[in-house]
Amino acid sequence: MLPVDPALYALFLGTMTIFAITPGPANLYAIATGVRSGPRAALLGVAGMNTATLVWIGAAALGLGALVNAFPKAFRVIAILGALYVAWLGMKSLWSAWKGAAQLKDARGSAEATAFRDGFAVQFANPKIVVFFTAVLPPFVDPARPGVPQLMLLGAAVIVLDVIAMAGYGLAGGALARALTEPRAQRVFATVVGVLLLIAAAMIGLRD
Repeated sequence: MLPVDPALYALFLGTMTIFAITPGPANLYAIATGVRSGPRAALLGVAGMNTATLVWIGAAALGLGALVNAFPKAFRVIAILGALYVAWLGMKSLWSAWKGAAQLKDARGSAEATAFRDGFAVQFANPKIVVFFTAVLPPFVDPARPGVPQLMLLGAAVIVLDVIAMAGYGLAGGALARALTEPRAQRVFATVVGVLLLIAAAMIGLRD
């Protein structure tokens, strides 16, 4: 017997594709990082976000749904702290835009150095992924088949599709960053980045 039902797996891939490309905090962070710091930082951020996804896959294997039901306030605190952190990143970008070219250069270097960590924090606190692993994923797990192989294959699909979608958003932002040479244009895009990050923070903080 195969680890997963082929028809159910195909349906999962379609569902996950829609889920991955739908704009959310992670994709907004990816494109904002690309615009602010270029493609390398964007890909480091994507690596951080998908490392956090691996943590959530492990939690799902241990019974994430039961943990959410048992400790809902703890998950809410994680989301609020994540929202505050992303909002702080957004305010830093707005401050850099306000201060000018020197601040923008420093911000780009700092963002690349912390992109992996920031990406991990964004995805770890993302309520969208908690909803996914507690509400979207369970119907695709066949109780008649071994659970671990199913979670491994489903998790692999999540990682691959997320990497493709997030990297696409991030590299698009990186392409914009390479095109920005005029200080005024850089300040405008730093402002846009700040606004995107504040929107992502709101999406994290306000989603139950």
